[in-house]
Amino acid sequence: MMKKQFFSMMAASIIGGVISVGAYTTFIAPQMDIQQKEENKPVAFTKYENSPKRADYVIPDGMNFVSAAEKATPAVVHIKTYVDVSSRVPRNTPRFFHEFFGDPRGGNGEGQLGSGSGVILSADGYIATNNHVVDGASKIEVVLEDKHTYTANLIGTDPTTDLALLKIETDNSLPYLAFGNSDNVKVGEWVLAVGNPYELTSTVTAGIVSAKARNINILRSKTGLSVESFIQTDAAVNPGNSGGALVDLNGALIGINTAIASKTGSFTGYSFAVPSELVKKVMDDLREYGAVQRALIGVQIQDVDQKIAEEAKLEDIAGVAIVDVNPQGAADEAGIEAGDIIIKINDEKIESVSELQEYIARKRPGDEVKVTVNRSGKEKDFNVKLKNTNNTTEIVSAPKNSSEAIAALSADVKPISEKQAAALGLNGGLAVTKLQPNGKLYNAGIREGFIITSVDREEVTNLDDLGNALRGKSGGILIEGMYPDGQREYVGIGL
Repeated sequence: MMKKQFFSMMAASIIGGVISVGAYTTFIAPQMDIQQKEENKPVAFTKYENSPKRADYVIPDGMNFVSAAEKATPAVVHIKTYVDVSSRVPRNTPRFFHEFFGDPRGGNGEGQLGSGSGVILSADGYIATNNHVVDGASKIEVVLEDKHTYTANLIGTDPTTDLALLKIETDNSLPYLAFGNSDNVKVGEWVLAVGNPYELTSTVTAGIVSAKARNINILRSKTGLSVESFIQTDAAVNPGNSGGALVDLNGALIGINTAIASKTGSFTGYSFAVPSELVKKVMDDLREYGAVQRALIGVQIQDVDQKIAEEAKLEDIAGVAIVDVNPQGAADEAGIEAGDIIIKINDEKIESVSELQEYIARKRPGDEVKVTVNRSGKEKDFNVKLKNTNNTTEIVSAPKNSSEAIAALSADVKPISEKQAAALGLNGGLAVTKLQPNGKLYNAGIREGFIITSVDREEVTNLDDLGNALRGKSGGILIEGMYPDGQREYVGIGL
């Protein structure tokens, strides 16, 4: 009985073993084989590797930021501006003021005014920047990407477009940016902004063109001649970017970064650049004449709205409505009338005031343009010979001699007496005895009685000194002086 029971258990074990081996072979072993093969696969994190395997990767057309950045960054400079602050801190300023804030004189009478960016335009050292970057500066330094530093000469400024031209003296081997054609830039196109925000040199940001011919009412020129026709982008631009480059993906200069739309002072979504076609014209004028040659049609204008479009029987709500015509101006002499709607210039469609202003700002006095207007539902063409701010067709140059330069101040001046000079601790000076309304000193806030003591850090004690200091100057200059009560003041004006 025991033997029989033993053999039965052995048989059951053998059968169970056979079944187990079969199940393992049929079901479990294949699964483990699969698992083993999975575990033997190479494992990598999802991290981009710049490996040789990517050498055959082709960057899609229109997305090559690297090439554009490599062209642009060496040609964008850091600009530092300084002002002579020796006259800004009264002699009796308490010592704790200097201990807390530091001596603004920096030991040499200079304090840093601000900083921004600039774009090298030629191998021999001409540099474009914004007027507001250099406005009021008595000294301008340019720092290249390779950290070489130069003192720049201010060739001229144009506050109406917020542009300025500088020159540094170096060999003819500087990297520079070629002008692109901003007229060909399209909304939605990729662009790069290159500059020095927060003094972080050679910073590159990318974005797209959001709009063109944008007017944001930031310049507000007292002469009413401000030109705002900005390229709007969403490339990040912050304080310090002003004067830097906006480039296309070929690395061509299509604008000078100028402003941001922000309630905080920092970038919040949109930035604005002066278009390159306007920049080129202003730079050429400043280089050739020392002053911008501003051409005018001679009309008061406004954008066309729905009401105006309906009254004029226009198909589109676009164009520029002429509110008034200046007597004996270019438009008046050509036969254009108030109530006309400008719809084309030289057969190019004009949709807004900013477009018209930019187009005319790229012309010079004496140039002729064909102006197409809608008058009572019909189109009429007029040949208009543009004039300057003096209502002539002549080219206006920067003052060449002392008398021209002094006259440009639009004020009468005379030397102060030796007694008054001694009482004020001066070597001499010129008192402003009469100001012409809307003249340069008047508009700068100077009052009669102001005593001019220096111009661009050159001491002025008499008329000859003033003439020598002003002669040949254009653009922004710094005038320093004081009032008879001892109050010191300095102002920046544009010649």
